[in-house]
Amino acid sequence: MILSSLSLKNFRSHTKTDINFSPNLNYIVGGNGQGKTSILESIYYLCTTKSNNSKSDGESVKFFEKNFEIEGVVKDLSINQIRIFYLLDDNKKNYFLNGKLITKPADVIGKFPVVILTPSDHSITQGSPGERRRFVDSVISQASETYLKTLLDYNKTLRQRASLLMQIKENKSKSLMDELESWTLKLVNSGKEIIAHRHSFIVKFNDYIKDSFNVILNNDELPETEYFFLDGLKQFDNIENNFFEQLKKKKEQELRRAVNLVGPHRDDFIFKINNIDLKTYGSQGQHKTFQVVLRFAQFFYLKEVTGKTPIFLLDDVFGELDAKRSDRISQYLRQVGQAFITLTDFANFSFLTRETSDTVIKINNGQILYA
Repeated sequence: MILSSLSLKNFRSHTKTDINFSPNLNYIVGGNGQGKTSILESIYYLCTTKSNNSKSDGESVKFFEKNFEIEGVVKDLSINQIRIFYLLDDNKKNYFLNGKLITKPADVIGKFPVVILTPSDHSITQGSPGERRRFVDSVISQASETYLKTLLDYNKTLRQRASLLMQIKENKSKSLMDELESWTLKLVNSGKEIIAHRHSFIVKFNDYIKDSFNVILNNDELPETEYFFLDGLKQFDNIENNFFEQLKKKKEQELRRAVNLVGPHRDDFIFKINNIDLKTYGSQGQHKTFQVVLRFAQFFYLKEVTGKTPIFLLDDVFGELDAKRSDRISQYLRQVGQAFITLTDFANFSFLTRETSDTVIKINNGQILYA
């Protein structure tokens, strides 16, 4: 899968920007605040219908403008033309695929697999369990339409059940308690499917993590990911029974606090290096390397499972890594195919190799110049 061209109008600092890309490595070079990262953000929009770094579409509109537009051409077995148009006043976004309006983001997720590595990835290894769940869910959702649908249903159930718990807290009645039992059963049925998907994924994904670590560190360290579910369980046996048992134990707490306290929305994933907890004991270099490894693992996992080559976006990757690891990562990129890499200055990254098929795009205040 190749992104051949991109057009931006009133997107962040870009008034009108048109770019043609190489099918190999695309280096996007420029100073801070010149529009490099927003190019990656716009590509992420095309693949997922949403931004990777803002909560509101309105934040992406250029100052003093009323809309933004993103267009891209993605070549796979066929040529796909994608257009996103957002109106600030109406807070309305339209996503068109080959001229057809797509109303559900779920119909796009996974169609154009994308992997993005940014400085904010530190939250995956150093942040809360929610950040790790979000990472895992994003990978599986691009690979499995079934998982995405189950996850959406589960989140809807969580919202409905939480609302019901609040009603029971304020106004206890037998009818509400009976309704709670129905929502609890639905919670368990969809929740156990999510746990099963996540467990199967982690077992397989660990091999991709180890392979990427081997390339970057030459077996100097041994990585591992453990999946903790249902209040810290590690053994994948009798999930349904354990689910109901945990709900029984915490029923009074849930009623008192009006909060869903049991389920995969409270899972965690523990990253380890040489059997040592990365979050607690890892160095900054180990954290950064693990974050890079996770994204390479995601890339090769999605490539195998979906049969499509994901679009790979790397934003300011090399600034926090030593020269040895940076060199190995730059060589590893040659196995990826097409990738988009932002840099502040090529002169500071002499370890990066340029081939004639690569493209260097210099950007200054939203203006494009090919080097």
